[in-house]
Amino acid sequence: MNVADYRLAFEMAPVGLVISRNRTMVDCNRHVCEMFGASRELLIGQSFQILYPSPDEYERLGARMAPILNARGHYADNRIMKRANGETFWCHVSGRALDRNDPHASGIWSFEDLSAQRPVRAELTAREREVAARLLDGMTSKEIGRALDISHRTVEIYRARLMRKYGASTAADLVQKLLAG
Repeated sequence: MNVADYRLAFEMAPVGLVISRNRTMVDCNRHVCEMFGASRELLIGQSFQILYPSPDEYERLGARMAPILNARGHYADNRIMKRANGETFWCHVSGRALDRNDPHASGIWSFEDLSAQRPVRAELTAREREVAARLLDGMTSKEIGRALDISHRTVEIYRARLMRKYGASTAADLVQKLLAG
């Protein structure tokens, strides 16, 4: 396989692909541009922060990912991301650090738009989005609290807010409504 073949495979991949250095996009494929509604020229050289709903989420997730990338060399989750027009959407993100000892130094990341299966309908705060993502992963309040470095009682408060926003009567009902959007 020659370089042109690798480039074609990168461009035609069925998911968005980004090559990064120090959490900055150094290359991306057409699918990423379509998914985020931005040109390649706009994305290349930019921090991943422009793809997040808030700077806080970008910072917190980066800090949370680093030890996992360091230990395993790869990371994956479902999270809410932001298109260039400001619209938020659920996205499956997975990536691999090219150097586990310096996990943000360079990596390859894939992005898969989940909005067809899981639309975002309620306006959520950054922390509500984090709690919602972990509820969808099947985590308990105590597990979410440990993952987010907050008390399980604080998680319960956020879960109650989510239940009000989605009109859910039970935790299972909330999960169903989050999945449905």
